[in-house]
Amino acid sequence: MATIDGLDLYELLGVSSKATDEEIKRAYRKKARELHPDANGGDQAAEARFKEVSLAYEVLRDPERRARYDRFGPAGVFGQAGAGPGGMPFDFEAGLSDIFEAFFGSMGARGAGRRGPMPGSDAEIGLRLSFLEAAFGAEKEISVRLPVTCDNCGGSGAAPGTQAVRCPDCQGAGETRRIRQSLLGQVVTSVACGRCQGTGELTPTPCPSCGGEGRRMEQRSFTVEVPAGVEDGSTLRLAERGPAGPRGGPNGSLFVQLEVEPDDRFQRMGDDVHTSVHVGMAQAALGAKVAVPTLEEPHEVTVEPGTQSGHVVRLKGGGVPHLRGRGRGDLYVHIVVDTPTELSAKQEELLAQLAAERGEEIHPEAGEGVFHRIRSVFG
Repeated sequence: MATIDGLDLYELLGVSSKATDEEIKRAYRKKARELHPDANGGDQAAEARFKEVSLAYEVLRDPERRARYDRFGPAGVFGQAGAGPGGMPFDFEAGLSDIFEAFFGSMGARGAGRRGPMPGSDAEIGLRLSFLEAAFGAEKEISVRLPVTCDNCGGSGAAPGTQAVRCPDCQGAGETRRIRQSLLGQVVTSVACGRCQGTGELTPTPCPSCGGEGRRMEQRSFTVEVPAGVEDGSTLRLAERGPAGPRGGPNGSLFVQLEVEPDDRFQRMGDDVHTSVHVGMAQAALGAKVAVPTLEEPHEVTVEPGTQSGHVVRLKGGGVPHLRGRGRGDLYVHIVVDTPTELSAKQEELLAQLAAERGEEIHPEAGEGVFHRIRSVFG
């Protein structure tokens, strides 16, 4: 199959060359969600891959272009392989970038057109919760070391009493533009100014406290409100609580990864909770009222006469509050009937009598100790 710089357009989308239009569309949507720059924190490799799959989709969704690609390869869609306009040598990597920019604009310059300081990156921290804290929510104190706005310069990066000056490279625009010839004509791209990092300003006299960065590392503590119903492995996003941006840029987000400690009494399945309660053989046979653990106070459950081991009692609304929406899950109580062990002589005698009364065969030696003692008394 024809490729562009070693890339097969069908392979980029993860489909075969015989894929239908609908299969191509579904594959592209899946890939685009995975690789979109907004979902990958500015990862340049993911962004480059996103451009490639988008270009592949633009070609393969058009029947005419797809037919030319299938028949002639890249040359049928992007021009003669190895040669650019006028027979000049063609740089496939640069050509691919130019073609994408012609189709979609310059994604590589996201935010470059906006003059001003760059936002801070995102950060992540772990937080342990007890089973009940995850179920009912909690306020937890966390401490994290992050870049914060410099108090000495107020985030400007300039020493007190001085001020920033306009960047001479971009004339304060925060971006630079370049015009280049592509297969589809002239392409104008904008990129963040490399000298001022897109701020449009320079600080000739940097702040001595932060070295002109406008931020410095500090340990900060604050309270996190954990909502009721969170699960192990879930994540809380705290907007604008992450690292401060350089030179007065807005804060990034702080992602809190939750780890829920297990509880020996309970097992969670979604918003439902399962627990076990042990009852004696006589209680199961004759019926009883027993206390069972719940997420709140112990609750009395009726064990009906003749209850078998494994029977389940459902306590509606006794589970975990729904994270989204009202109401709670249910609590399921599993009854476990315990077989008695280490019986006294009296207990052995009574069970042997019960077995005889019910016509149940028991081990020949069962109750032998009892009857032997009875015989010895009457000689």
